[in-house]
Formats: sequence, C-alpha cells, structure tokens
Amino acid sequence: MARIAGQHPDEADDYTRRVFAAQEKKWGAPLLNHLVYARRPTIFRGVRAMWTGLDGSGLIDGRLQALINRRVASLNGCEF
Repeated sequence: MARIAGQHPDEADDYTRRVFAAQEKKWGAPLLNHLVYARRPTIFRGVRAMWTGLDGSGLIDGRLQALINRRVASLNGCEF
C-alpha cells in the first residue's frame, strides 16, 4: 500500500487515463507507482517518457527489465 494516495483514474487527464487503461488491460489494474506519479501530470509524463525511451532504445532487453523491476520491488518490500 502506498503511503501517498494516488490519483483516482476517473479524475485524471486524457493521456493518463489511456495509460491507466493500457496498464489495466495488461496487468489487471493501474500500477500503484503510476497512480502516485499522476498526482503531478508533468512528473507522470516525464516518467512515461523515460520508460518509452528505454523501451525504444533496445538497450535493456524486456526480460532483463522485468527481472530488474522484480528485484527492486523485492528490495522495497513490494509484492510486485
């Protein structure tokens, strides 16, 4: 559970709602960290740009990215 309440998806702007809808389709719900980022749209867009850039660069294989995400989640006590 996040210590900071996230943005309610219905109250988000169009771009953010589309991202949340895609996350819900892929993982069953919007990602909690993105709900927190969405409290500040400029930060949300910056985070999304970073992930889009990493995905597009091809520098980090998707499987390695998944392993890194799970390791970070484990270190943070998150049940990713």
